[in-house]
This record gives sequence, C-alpha cells and structure tokens, in this order.
Amino acid sequence: MTTPQPKLVCRNLWKVFGSGASAFLARDTNPPPERLTAAGLVGAVRAVGLDVFAGEIFVIMGLSGSGKSTLVRCLSRLVEPTAGEILFNGENLLAASDARMIEIRRHQMGMVFQNFALLPHLTVLANVAFPLEVQGVGRTEREARAATMIELVGLSGKENAFPRELSGGQQQRVGIARSLAVEPELWFLDEPFSALDPLIRREMQDEFVRLQSTLKKTIVFITHDFDEAIRLADRIAVMRDGAIVQAGTPEEIVLAPATPYVAEFTRNVAKAKVVRADSLMKPANGSLPEAGIAARATIAEAAPHFAPGIEHLRVIDTSGRTVGQLHRNDVVDLLMRG
Repeated sequence: MTTPQPKLVCRNLWKVFGSGASAFLARDTNPPPERLTAAGLVGAVRAVGLDVFAGEIFVIMGLSGSGKSTLVRCLSRLVEPTAGEILFNGENLLAASDARMIEIRRHQMGMVFQNFALLPHLTVLANVAFPLEVQGVGRTEREARAATMIELVGLSGKENAFPRELSGGQQQRVGIARSLAVEPELWFLDEPFSALDPLIRREMQDEFVRLQSTLKKTIVFITHDFDEAIRLADRIAVMRDGAIVQAGTPEEIVLAPATPYVAEFTRNVAKAKVVRADSLMKPANGSLPEAGIAARATIAEAAPHFAPGIEHLRVIDTSGRTVGQLHRNDVVDLLMRG
C-alpha cells in the first residue's frame, strides 16, 4: 500500500515574540521556556513538527495560551514564523513572496475564525461571493458558485438576507460557505463554533461532519474543547506552552497518553466517546440487520442502537458499504470498563 504524501508539512517551527528573537534562535537552536523567559522572549510556538494528509481533519487543541491559534496563523503566514520550515504541496511557504502568499490564500486556502467577520452591508449571497469578486470572477459565475455553497450549508432561501437578520449559527454557516466558495485545498478553522451556544454548537458539528463526508477537504481545526476534538478529528495534536506534546488518533490520545499532562487532560473522557465502531468491529458474517452504524460513529453513539434482541449491528462506510459488524458483548464490555 502506498504511503500518502502529506499536503502540509512543518518542521521545527518556532514563533518567538520579543526583540532579537531570530538572532537568539540562531545561537540557541532549541531553548527551553525558561531560557526564553530569561532573555525577555516569549515562545508562542516551539519546535513544532507535523504532517497533515490530504482529506483528513487534523485537530490542534490545548488550553487557552497553549499556542494553537498562533500556530495556525503561522501555517498560513498570517503571522510570520521566527524559524523553521513549512511546505504546502511541496512548496516552501517561508520562501514565498508576499504576492505569492496572497495568491495561495486567495485560491488554495480557506479560513474560518471564531469571529464571523461578515460584511454587514452585504446580503448572504454577496458575502459568500465576496472572495470570488476579489479574485476577479465574473458576477454570473461567482453568484452561481455562491448559491451552490449556500445550498450546501443549508441556507437556501436566505440568499437576500443581511447578517443582522440571521442567528449566530446561520451567520457561522455563511462564514463557512464564504470560505468554501474559493474551493480551497486546505481549510483552516480556528475555534469556529466556540461563540455558539451548546445546542447550536452541536448542530454545527453535525453539519461540519456532513460537509466533510461530501467535500473530503484537508482541514486544520483548532479547538480547546476535547469533546469537540474527539468528535471531529482523524488525528489530534495536543499543545502545551507552544509545543506539541502528543499527536495521534483520538483513541491513541485517550487510551495511551504520552505524558502526565495528556493523561490529566483526558482523564475524565469516557472511552465509549472515543473508540469508534471501526476499531471495535469484527469481520461481517452471517445475517445482519438492515440498520447500520457509521464506521466513524463512537461506541457511545452506537450503543442505543442495540434494541432488545439485536446482538450485532452492521458497520457501514460513507458509501453505504458494509465493512464489518459490531457485537453487543464487545460494546457492553467497553462501557463497563469506562
């Protein structure tokens, strides 16, 4: 099997704030936080290395001040890194000119932030079409593409509404549609749902999962909410004090924490909320019920489907193909082990 090539790579990436940061790193290539502090510097991102593969949701998470938002801005060079290497489709972004970075952001990257940043004097249609207008796309084409994105995020009929006439969740959908209008290869989302109330947030997470099953985008998603991370992520990187302390699948992070910090961070997470059906399933054989559970569904989501008399569930992939079966006893055993 061919190993997939990463779409985004960063190696030994640093962002140090303070006078003389570049010169300091040139002399001391891997300073611990205390040496940075002694020099009057702040290491917001420290020696980060990561690979993001095509079509995956890579979640970067940590507490406030851990450096996750600074990191995602470094990856798009909205914040200029102090040292290191960033490769996007093999191109060294740190060697790219300002004009080239503008072109990449306009045509190949999409960004959604916690602040919706909608233009209040423009309708939903005009807001979504705005980045295409910046690109110079003709009105007929950009409005047609914007209408498609609006339908995709479930806002058909709101094309002529203004942001002030929308709920918070609807405004965030407009922001998502706008970022998708340029058909980005790489999609950055920095805590896009954290300003929403819990019910709307859950709905937006569901919508996000639905969109990704259709679009298969390469996504870097920032959050401080571990429940959100394990619900959405293919892989998670946990940050602390500007450094990545562990990266892996949600199951690896929760079931095999690499440091005491990660163990404490995940201590209260129920295994059933992390382990997915495709990890616990067995090969399909014999008669299976018509009803099935998605391969990415967690055991906590699958458990209620075991009605009385049902001993097995069909596990299906995104195309509806049966990939295995989930046994009641295995689910009960996991639930009993916490």
